[in-house]
Amino acid sequence: MKAFIIDRYSKKETGRIGDMPEPDLRDDEVLIQVHAAGVNPLDSKIRSGEFKLILSYRFPLILGNEVAGTVVRVGTRVHQFKPGDEVYARPDDDRIGGFAEFIAIKASSLALKPTNLSMVEAASLPMAALTSWQVLVETAKLKRGQKVLIHAGSGGVGSIAIQLAKHLGAFVATTTSTPNIAWVKALGADVVIDYKQQDFATVLRDYDVVLNSLGGDELNKSLQILKPGGHLISISGPPTPVFAAARGLAWPLKLVLRLLSRGIRKKAKQKNVEYTFVFMRADGTQLREITHLVESGAIHPVVDRVFPFKDTHEALAYADGGRAKGKVLVQIR
Repeated sequence: MKAFIIDRYSKKETGRIGDMPEPDLRDDEVLIQVHAAGVNPLDSKIRSGEFKLILSYRFPLILGNEVAGTVVRVGTRVHQFKPGDEVYARPDDDRIGGFAEFIAIKASSLALKPTNLSMVEAASLPMAALTSWQVLVETAKLKRGQKVLIHAGSGGVGSIAIQLAKHLGAFVATTTSTPNIAWVKALGADVVIDYKQQDFATVLRDYDVVLNSLGGDELNKSLQILKPGGHLISISGPPTPVFAAARGLAWPLKLVLRLLSRGIRKKAKQKNVEYTFVFMRADGTQLREITHLVESGAIHPVVDRVFPFKDTHEALAYADGGRAKGKVLVQIR
C-alpha cells in the first residue's frame, strides 16, 4: 500500500510517499480503507522526535493520528463493526499511521461516522473533539454557568472546544488574531481577546477553567485569571508526575517530567488552583458521544484546507504555519 513515511526523527525531515506492507490485523482490531486523514501538531512533534522518550516507534514510520474510512475486515473478536461500515477514529498512539491507504485500529477506539458528515469532515474531528471532551468534560467537569478561557479559538482544538463548552452551558472566552474575531464569535465565544491588541491576563478575571494549547508565557499568565479552586489544563505541556505514572514511564523519565513541571505546579499551588496536563487518548465510547452531538447539530466540524495525498508534506508544512482556521486534511481516497 502507499503511505506517507518518515525514516528518522528530525526537524528537517520532510517525509515521503512510499510502499509499505498492509498492516497486520489483530483479533481486536478493524482494518480500514482510509478516505481522509487529519493533520495535527502532534504529527510534526512526532516527526521531530519531541515525544521519542514517551512514544517509541520503529522506522520507517507512517504518520497520521486521525482518520475516516470504510471497514474492510474485522478481527475474530470484533462483533460491533462489519465490512462496509463508515467509521472514524483516533488510533491508539502505539498504532498510528493514518497517512496511508489502510490502517488497523482497535475496535474499542472506533466509532461509526456521523451520518451528516462527509469523510473529510469526519476525519477532522477525532483529535480535536476527543481532546476537548477529555479536557472539558472528563478533567474539568465543566458545569453550566462556569467561565472557561479557551486559548487559540480559531485552531483545530479551539474551534471544537468553544462549541462543546457552549453546549455544556459555560461562559466562553477565547484568544485569536484580529481577522478571526467575528468567526470565533460565530462559533459561540462570548468574549474574544485579540492577542495582537490586548493582554488576556489584564482583561479576564475569576475564571473557573483554562484550556491552554500555547507556550509557557500563556501558561503562566493563565494562572492570573483563575479564581481560587480553578483549574488550569494544558495540552501542550509540561507533563506532570501524574501523567508519567499513568503512562508507566521509567523512573528516570518520571524524574525529568517532575522537574520540567515543578515550576508551574508550584505556582498553581500558591494560587490555590489545580494544574493538569492532558495527553489525549483514543476512546471509541467518547467518540460515540461526540457523534451524537454532531448529528444533533451541537458541534460542527471546521475544515480550513484539504490537500491531495501526494502533497501530504505540504499539508504538514501548512498546518505548522499556525494560520489555519480549523483543521487541515489529507484526502487519500
